[in-house]
Amino acid sequence: MSYVELKDIRVSYDNTTDILKDLNLSIEKGELVSLLGPSGCGKTTTLRVIAGLIEPNDGEFLVDQKELTKVPVHKRDFGMVFQSYALFPHLTIMENVAFGLKLRKEKKSTIEKKVKDILAITGLEALADRYPKQLSGGQRQRVALARALVIEPKLLLLDEPLSNLDAKLRVAMRIEIKRIQSQLGITSVFVTHDQEECFSISDRVAVMNKGVIEQFDTPEEIYKNPKTEFVARFIGFENFFELTPIEDGKYKAVDGTAFLCTRNRETGKQTGTIRPDDIDIVASTEANATNIVSGVVKVRTFLGKAYQYEVETPIGSLLVNEADDEVYQVGDAVTLSIPAQKLIIV
Repeated sequence: MSYVELKDIRVSYDNTTDILKDLNLSIEKGELVSLLGPSGCGKTTTLRVIAGLIEPNDGEFLVDQKELTKVPVHKRDFGMVFQSYALFPHLTIMENVAFGLKLRKEKKSTIEKKVKDILAITGLEALADRYPKQLSGGQRQRVALARALVIEPKLLLLDEPLSNLDAKLRVAMRIEIKRIQSQLGITSVFVTHDQEECFSISDRVAVMNKGVIEQFDTPEEIYKNPKTEFVARFIGFENFFELTPIEDGKYKAVDGTAFLCTRNRETGKQTGTIRPDDIDIVASTEANATNIVSGVVKVRTFLGKAYQYEVETPIGSLLVNEADDEVYQVGDAVTLSIPAQKLIIV
């Protein structure tokens, strides 16, 4: 039995348009799961259902086998960290972190010990007597995290907590969040639209689209084997072309070119996709090349360590990233190899 379960959750704001459609999600104890997807996909609504800020029209929400669907937010015993740090400007860092414990009327000695411990874990000990205005953005975010963790929540909810930080700080903070979450073993749900951030921090990822989860798996599996065209496009696949199944592992393109696929070969699915980095420009006589397609370079873009070529082919326009060992010019005829082990059918 999973620690957190959402069963057939439906949310509709006007009873005509479903924001979440029979959504099911199971999270194991101690796991960090991210909800990933574009704006409007339902990820924040899902988090608000978990938090108790939205009551679903249908379905059940359970934590540790206890039904919490109608339990108000202040009785769920969850820690929450949002985009805005929501720190009290007139309180010191120690007082901000202690706030939730004081609301619970815990003993003064207990509060002091718990606050000291969590400040040590989050690297804020030296800042305990400062005020929020005296801290950097990354330090404030750590305070917000410490405040959520100090109450020892059953569940930690993070709603795009790094979106207000600059790129360098975001990288540092996501490492910190993962380190602290792993150290404390707190079950966590992290909402983001940033693929790199999500994949670096998560044990598993739910990719959402229009109120449903299209794929729920490890970051590695989603990156290597997207199950749907939406997931593939969202995580960076840029080449898509029609394929017709012939037999197991063999397909035919619109121009009649034969293709082999040695990966997720599923009947009935007829769209091939491959990353630009995985297509090779080869000599037309190269013996080991598979899935050969001829084309003409239409656009060349410099990427720094490589060039990206837009190549017009009989199966459509393909993007190819190639090292600068040999540079091709616009108008050059090239031969592409689409490796059978890198081609994915979605």
